Amino acid sequence: MRFQPGDIVQHFKRETLDAEALAENRYLYRIVGVATHSETGEQMMVYQPLYDDKGMYVRPLEMFLSEVDHEKYPGVKQKYRFEKVED
Repeated sequence: MRFQPGDIVQHFKRETLDAEALAENRYLYRIVGVATHSETGEQMMVYQPLYDDKGMYVRPLEMFLSEVDHEKYPGVKQKYRFEKVED
C-alpha cells in the first residue's frame, strides 16, 4: 500500500489553485485507511479533507491510486490522482 493512515495527500487539481485556495488547504486530504465494501468486497480508500466540512469520504481504491488522465489534463505535472505531501 502506497499510503498509511495519517498520511497527507494532495489531489492533482491542487496544481491549478491560486495562493488563497492553497492557503485554505484545498485538495489536501488525510488518509484514514482502507475499508472493504461489505456487499461487493471492493476495497475503498477512506479519507478526510483538510478544508470545508472535514467529513469522511470513500473512493474505490483502484480509482484513488490511478494515474492522472494527461490527455484530459495535459498541463498537470502530477503523475497520480493522489500523491503524498512530503514534510
